[in-house]
Amino acid sequence: MTAGRSGRTVRDLRTGNRSAVLQQLYFGGPLSRQELGPATGLSSGSVSNVVGELVADGLLEEAGVVDSDGGRPRTLLRVAPGSAHMIGIDVGETRVRVELFDLTLTELARTELPLQPRGCYDVGPIVDHIRSGIATVLERAEVGSDRLLGVGIGVPGIVDRDAPGGTVVHGQTIGWDAVPLEALLRATGAVPPEVPYIIDNGARTLGQAEMWFGAGRGARDAVVVLFGSGVGASLITDGSPDGATPGGAPLEWGHLTVQVRGRRCRCGALGCLEAYTGAESLLARWAERGGGAGVGIGDPAAGDTAAGDAAAGDAIGGDEEDALAALLAAAGGGDKVALDLLDETAEYLGAGLSDVINLFQPERILIGGWAGLMLGPHILPAVREHAMRYSLRHPAARVTIDMGSLGPDAVTVGAATLPLAAFFAAGGRRTPPEPTTEAPGWQTSLQTRGGSTTAAGG
Repeated sequence: MTAGRSGRTVRDLRTGNRSAVLQQLYFGGPLSRQELGPATGLSSGSVSNVVGELVADGLLEEAGVVDSDGGRPRTLLRVAPGSAHMIGIDVGETRVRVELFDLTLTELARTELPLQPRGCYDVGPIVDHIRSGIATVLERAEVGSDRLLGVGIGVPGIVDRDAPGGTVVHGQTIGWDAVPLEALLRATGAVPPEVPYIIDNGARTLGQAEMWFGAGRGARDAVVVLFGSGVGASLITDGSPDGATPGGAPLEWGHLTVQVRGRRCRCGALGCLEAYTGAESLLARWAERGGGAGVGIGDPAAGDTAAGDAAAGDAIGGDEEDALAALLAAAGGGDKVALDLLDETAEYLGAGLSDVINLFQPERILIGGWAGLMLGPHILPAVREHAMRYSLRHPAARVTIDMGSLGPDAVTVGAATLPLAAFFAAGGRRTPPEPTTEAPGWQTSLQTRGGSTTAAGG
């Protein structure tokens, strides 16, 4: 097809017009055809043509009528919820959560598959959890896999989508060394070959969800923190995670050095922020100081100096969420050890946030993740105070620090937006995945590859 001076073909222009109308109705609808023109910058003729195509494709439907000033009533249009579906998956710290959504991100079905033992990141069981989770949600909702736009997956670690053979995950803190996750999932046959897997870092999927639907809406520059067993963050610039670079590296913020020759982090380095603020570290330090008896905190390990190591995390014998709830209850009852630990964690977290404030000068910082949601009501005022104290005055004056608003499902919602964003970019047309090739040696060693370290927050 002939390209114009700008290099864009007629097909490109039509795709862009379809995308503009779809996104305007998705985020701002229902709207009439007359309202779509000014909202998208398209002519009335272009709007009419695009709407006709999208209605014929089953992507738009009527949503009632409204009176106009002295004219004929205007028909409202909206995105048709049942016209397509997405699956969002959170490879989390204690479980793999799988959710099926319609096109408007209304949840249709979910399942949660625990990691046994807690935080076990052997690759084979996780791939099997994802495969069985996909089958379960499709069966429960009575939805065919042929209606899927794609499967979005949020994982710990650095994600390389440009690797030969499909997306590869580098998860140093969970023992994943260049795991060819996309090829492994494709080999299970969980979805037809034409349905893409889109894999990204969990902190980035959290960030995208909060920017699209949560507390980040309206901000151009933000940092969204995923606070779990470890910590990670997503940088949003110009309203898009990581400058709209698909699969770009997240902020490995949890591995900033905050204490020279300090505690050993799960990544193997000394003095990382994660070694002082992650829930795993917080609970290990509680055990080291004699707290947590009877609530799943075992024998303390020497993890508070450079001589210690990541074995401090092994002091946690039970479920981290239950143990963290016990720590908060102890603090609420006036326990000095628990209160001192929360104060210390708030200061480290505030100091860590001051680094992103000084480096990136965001408008907003939002805190999410399961541990963030539990700890936020108790430590957020202190975190704000310490962040302001450690930051330069000018960038500190323009930033707000708040909780995310989407709750514990934010990562799965964000994961589901990955195929949705690709669908929008293609103008509402399904785009087949790139061909992948099986990674040599992986299929026969699934049960032995991977680590058993607890998941990273980001």
